[in-house]
Amino acid sequence: MELSTKTARQLYKELIPRKRFGFGNKVALVNIDPQKAYTLPDEYPTAYETDPHQLHHINELASLCRALGSPVVWTHVAYLPSGEDCGIWGTRSDTPDSLQNIKLGSRRAEFDDRLEIDPARDVIINKRMASAFHETNLPSLLIWHKVDTLIVTGGSTSGCVRATVVDSLSHGYRTIVPEECVADRHEGPHFANLYDMAVKYADVLPVAEVRQALQGMLQDPSQPTG
Repeated sequence: MELSTKTARQLYKELIPRKRFGFGNKVALVNIDPQKAYTLPDEYPTAYETDPHQLHHINELASLCRALGSPVVWTHVAYLPSGEDCGIWGTRSDTPDSLQNIKLGSRRAEFDDRLEIDPARDVIINKRMASAFHETNLPSLLIWHKVDTLIVTGGSTSGCVRATVVDSLSHGYRTIVPEECVADRHEGPHFANLYDMAVKYADVLPVAEVRQALQGMLQDPSQPTG
């Protein structure tokens, strides 16, 4: 193991860019758990904010993906009154703020009011585990739409975003993480996981570059963006 006194932020910022997976021919936008339990720090101790414009950026990407005819997916975690569908994941603590106590229909399970969700078109997935792929209809949805590229946003960077990104690559998808569109409770795990995803699993890009790529697809749908 290489030893270092550098912070995770420093290691990420100094990372030598890797060869990109690039964009393919059809994208999908998967927004991981942008719900009130995780987006309202003034209200819930489980919430966090990294970039104050995160939700605005996500709305912009969602609008571009809709214009492309691409799926826009919003996931949230919410559980039965018993919490049994949280399984072993819900056994480490049992407080009002614990994961398994985010109940179906509760305020903590609601999407942030600042999000621009089209209920007639967008896909809502209630996931129970970290990855958006685990025991959900996401895989079949992506196959139906002939998607080859996933753009993943949301939180947390070190938790459900990373789990989804690893599964995305494992399922054979080119995977894009817009840096300003993911968030975590502490900069250490945030930057450590951005570093890890950039080295192994995804193209971690500035949101402006992702936006530009989607706009390019709109202008010339026949040309994939490399």
